[in-house]
Amino acid sequence: MLAIEKVSRRFGDVTALDEVSLEIRQGEFFALLGPSGCGKTTLLRILAGFETPDGGSVTLDGDDLLSKAPNRRPINLMFQSYALFPHMSVAKNVAYGLEQERLDRGEIKRRVGEVLETVGLSAHGSRKPTQLSGGQRQRVALARAIVKRPRLLLLDEPLSALDKKVRAGMQLELKRLQHEVGITFVVVTHDQEEAMSLADRIAVFDSGRVCQVDAPIALYERPRTPFVADFVGANNLFEGTASGSGSLKSELFGMLPATGDVREGTSALLAVRPEKVRLAADGERGLKGTVVDVSFYGGISHISVEVPRQPKPVLVAVQGASRVEPGEKVVLSWDTQDAVLVARDQ
Repeated sequence: MLAIEKVSRRFGDVTALDEVSLEIRQGEFFALLGPSGCGKTTLLRILAGFETPDGGSVTLDGDDLLSKAPNRRPINLMFQSYALFPHMSVAKNVAYGLEQERLDRGEIKRRVGEVLETVGLSAHGSRKPTQLSGGQRQRVALARAIVKRPRLLLLDEPLSALDKKVRAGMQLELKRLQHEVGITFVVVTHDQEEAMSLADRIAVFDSGRVCQVDAPIALYERPRTPFVADFVGANNLFEGTASGSGSLKSELFGMLPATGDVREGTSALLAVRPEKVRLAADGERGLKGTVVDVSFYGGISHISVEVPRQPKPVLVAVQGASRVEPGEKVVLSWDTQDAVLVARDQ
């Protein structure tokens, strides 16, 4: 549906986008994930028509999108700053776009009522934005973006102002609405949990470049670059070189089990997720260490283990309450298929 080919954008000496290429499918929930300043919002503004790229092309269903004015694109953008009209009521804010299209008054009222119910603001239609909380204003902005049912809906950090419980509910509503009306969603976020729970596919950005595009599970379990391995979720990283058997040869710890298509002798990282690391009693084979901290998070306990000569403590995640305590000696191990090798030069 949407093809982005070698799009670049520079601001003086700063390269915000460096020949970015992506393909987004019809009806897909697509996430642009990365730290602040990585270029993801700049790309969103180019799609909306508020920025002009220095190079590259963008097509929607084969038609040149960049040649069209912002108001002529079948696209809506929900701003991170809300951009609500302060003198209008909530209902009027939501209805504004429909009124500009000169739809029937009854149709406008029906669609505004439906979308306000979707975002949980049915009782607040007559209020002004200044009478709402930050989270409520964000939901008004979302309702205004959704109500026109665009081909493509762009969302810039859409749920950042909501508390955890409301955010979880809105995530479900976003996914339900997207499936119901068939709108393609592109969401910008730095929240990995949000991207993982919402998106069909995720593009990870770093310094204006796309590092990896994958489904959430593949992205989590098989990162392809050191940045993705370190940025997406918690990961334990070990340095060394790739061996012919697919393992990591470490000067500090010997041979560590892993999988991955990395050429033998290449400088590499071994990445293993905390939930894949097992705790064993002292005396068994594995990495020996000392428990330095145990944190309980309801259904999961996080255990930090200090391994001699490893720069950072190794993180272990176990279900329920932990049976080990700080100061206890433990041995860490994992299955070969649960660790992945990543070439350092990517």
